[in-house]
Amino acid sequence: MALFRRYIGIDYSGAKTPTVSLKGLRVYLATRVSAPVEVSPPPSPRKYWSRRGVSEWLVALLSDGIPKLVGIDHGFSFPQNYFESHGLSQSWPEFLDDFQRHWPTDEDHIRVESVRNRASGKRRSGGAGWRRLTERRARTVKQVSPKSVFHFDVPGSVAKSTHAGLPWLRYLRRELQGTVHFWPFDGWQVPRARSAIAEVYPSLWSDSFRRDGRTDDQHDAYAVAAWMQAHDLDGSLLRFLNPSLAPEERALAEIEGWILGVE
Repeated sequence: MALFRRYIGIDYSGAKTPTVSLKGLRVYLATRVSAPVEVSPPPSPRKYWSRRGVSEWLVALLSDGIPKLVGIDHGFSFPQNYFESHGLSQSWPEFLDDFQRHWPTDEDHIRVESVRNRASGKRRSGGAGWRRLTERRARTVKQVSPKSVFHFDVPGSVAKSTHAGLPWLRYLRRELQGTVHFWPFDGWQVPRARSAIAEVYPSLWSDSFRRDGRTDDQHDAYAVAAWMQAHDLDGSLLRFLNPSLAPEERALAEIEGWILGVE
């Protein structure tokens, strides 16, 4: 039996500030019986979603009691090196609080670049070569190459979107007050009838679906929703929600996070 009734794929963008309309921020939604379709923002002078707008929309959407799976294309946490380097506890909620204090990129006029340009002693940072276990596993098992969450200014980088998006995960967690499961930080098993939010990497799946005229950003969001829908309906999603990891790997992933679809 399928776990969810709706599937939302979000291709994220770390550009500009959180209230600006972003062409690269795209949202697709599928149901158990319908293919993914693009979701536009509510009518306004802005043609595209902003990060604030999509976060507020998610709060409303996930509050209706219908179980949904949301896949968002940016890193949900940092490598263990980061926690050790900055003397942080092994708590994801505390990590989110600490990160937002140093990178308040959910504030209306704050860009990722403005925080990056601060003196290094005034911001949290990490090494461009630091990779999480899930990124290393994706390279060896899936033959794709997710970049480090600290590797800025290169093609395929997720660093900017991650540094822009993490404070909005904190916002979602606080606004939804425990009613949504943040996978795998709240556990590897998603409770029945509960919505879940997971980190995704569209390059795992984009080539599996016809483009049908979609832009790269549209197609990535479409592929996320379509993959989650297909694997929930055929029963295989449970395997991906519980990847084969040794006990020490599982403990590490509960801090660093995991990319859905990496086994």
